[in-house]
Amino acid sequence: MARPRYAIVEAPSVLGLFPKGVERLPEALLGAGLADRLGARRAGRVEPPPYDPRRDPPTGLLNPAGIAAYSTALADAVGLVCGAGEVPVVLGGDCSILLGCLLPLRRRGRFGLLFLDGHADFYQPEAEPNGEAASMDLALATGRGPAVITDLEGLRPLVRDEDVVAFGIRDGEEAANFGSQRIEDSGIELLDLAAIRQAGFDAALERALDWLTRPELFGVWVHLDADVLDDAVMPAVDYRMPGGLSFDELATVLAAVAASGRLAGIDITIFNPALDPDGTIAAAFSDAIARGLRS
Repeated sequence: MARPRYAIVEAPSVLGLFPKGVERLPEALLGAGLADRLGARRAGRVEPPPYDPRRDPPTGLLNPAGIAAYSTALADAVGLVCGAGEVPVVLGGDCSILLGCLLPLRRRGRFGLLFLDGHADFYQPEAEPNGEAASMDLALATGRGPAVITDLEGLRPLVRDEDVVAFGIRDGEEAANFGSQRIEDSGIELLDLAAIRQAGFDAALERALDWLTRPELFGVWVHLDADVLDDAVMPAVDYRMPGGLSFDELATVLAAVAASGRLAGIDITIFNPALDPDGTIAAAFSDAIARGLRS
């Protein structure tokens, strides 16, 4: 099987979070050599509209109209890469860019989502303390929330519950304390960090891939939030939690998806270069991603 041809799309939006460093993720990972390691084409940059720090009263969200417009623009850019037969590597930004990554796939048909994140990101607006869509992106992608960003182009949901595997989540107690709706009550296949450790990493990964490579799915999109990694090796995130996956485990996950021949694309979010002044974490993160996608 031929290796995928990768193309990098820069998506430095923080419309779903705050402008305190995450917007510099593309420069940091590209500076660490990610494009060269992947042999990837640079396919452009999608600039977000201006950030508004005010919470929108009707929706309870930050920047809902901006996120909707940005999602469409990003979807067009990602769609061009897919149409050229390449695999997009989308460098965020915050987790709200997931919507613009899934929209071009939804235009084409039915795809799966491997959601690699330390948080479930399943809040409803009234429970999210700051109105940040980056804490709601999986809920929004599966059709839960204000129509302005859940029913993009009339295609709600962007991904069905039963076509999602949430892998590595470890914020269940915190989410419950804030009153988040429960991912456990959805149809999403949940392999949280505790379940992965109980089953064994290899068995959990095999289960995830078996679920996402079903014949009715055209392919698999991977959402990679840096905070799925162990806080001991990835402290450069704004909402830290103990525990997580190792860099080697991340590389193994990405390698397995790439080897399946079903990888539709990947977005990478939340790493904050402002918290990595000497660039060592960016280098290690880029290395794990490249080892996985090119193995």
